[in-house]
Amino acid sequence: MRRNCASTQNFILHRLDAALAKQLGDAMAQPGRKLHSTVSTSECISAAEILRADVVFCNSDRREYQPLLDAIEHRSLQLPVVVVSRIPETTEWLDAIEAGATDYCAAPFEHQHISWLVQSALLAGRRPAMVVSR
Repeated sequence: MRRNCASTQNFILHRLDAALAKQLGDAMAQPGRKLHSTVSTSECISAAEILRADVVFCNSDRREYQPLLDAIEHRSLQLPVVVVSRIPETTEWLDAIEAGATDYCAAPFEHQHISWLVQSALLAGRRPAMVVSR
């Protein structure tokens, strides 16, 4: 998948409930950033390809990120996935990273932290992901 060359950045919020999506969206608000929501893995993959998504933010509840990470790996997409949670927990963070996520963040979201996280994820999307096996 090619990364966006234009100034518009497309982000997918995958399986985030409305309140969490709003909190994250508010922290991400910046000209040139567009947010798109998806609820199924196939919808997310299709949207990512059509929109040339830059980063996917995926819900951590019940490891909802795992099918998405598996689909991305199966299709050999270089699409960074940031796992999003309401509560920061070290075990959740480690599980997400070991599963192949690019990063992890938890509410409450701060604009500066999200900006740094987006830049880090964009850089990670340009190089092969490293997955740690259990």
